[in-house]
Amino acid sequence: MRHFVFIILFALGLPLIAKEHVILCGGPASRRWENLRVERDRHDRWWANFVRASTMRMDEIRKSHGTDASIIWIVYKNGYVTRGRYDSKPYTTWIAEQAAKRKAKLIWINSGDQAISAINSRRDIVTFDFFGHSNRFCFMLDYGSDVMAVSQAWIHERDLGKISRRAFNKNAYCHSWGCHTGESMSAVWKRKVGVTLVGAKGKTDYAALSFGQLPTVSGKWVR
Repeated sequence: MRHFVFIILFALGLPLIAKEHVILCGGPASRRWENLRVERDRHDRWWANFVRASTMRMDEIRKSHGTDASIIWIVYKNGYVTRGRYDSKPYTTWIAEQAAKRKAKLIWINSGDQAISAINSRRDIVTFDFFGHSNRFCFMLDYGSDVMAVSQAWIHERDLGKISRRAFNKNAYCHSWGCHTGESMSAVWKRKVGVTLVGAKGKTDYAALSFGQLPTVSGKWVR
């Protein structure tokens, strides 16, 4: 049926729906709070863990799907504004430059509902990746920006019913690179969104970025 529709659209001179690759990127914790915690509980010594992982994934997509692949980069802005203010660095400008360099469409968001709206505005998502803090129940777009060890922006598994199934290709590959997603949220994603979400059973580690690799997991990846 899909091929038949493409033929009709082509015959009528109408544009085809482009396959899209969506990357959702959470924000880093603020060092002003993290420096007050004991060493084992500190996060995000480097501001760009999720940004660098996103750009590495973009490079993978370009190799696998071609230089003209449509990449949508949804980024939680407040986390980088807050961290940039503390570090005296123009992080949002640098992120915009990385998006332009890789020909990705950058969409800034500041809440879970805005992130869901950005996802729902797509029509044929074939890959979806989340880079950010998470627990077994939610993507934490924010973590420790304004309040130590507290998230103020998220997509909880209870919110997954708000995501439109029509935004995703039926064969879409979805992967959460945050901690513990595979312990509950992946199953709810499958029921609500209709496609599989690969998630971590255990914690993820972004130290692998230093070796040119995407994050690793202390346990295993599950569906």
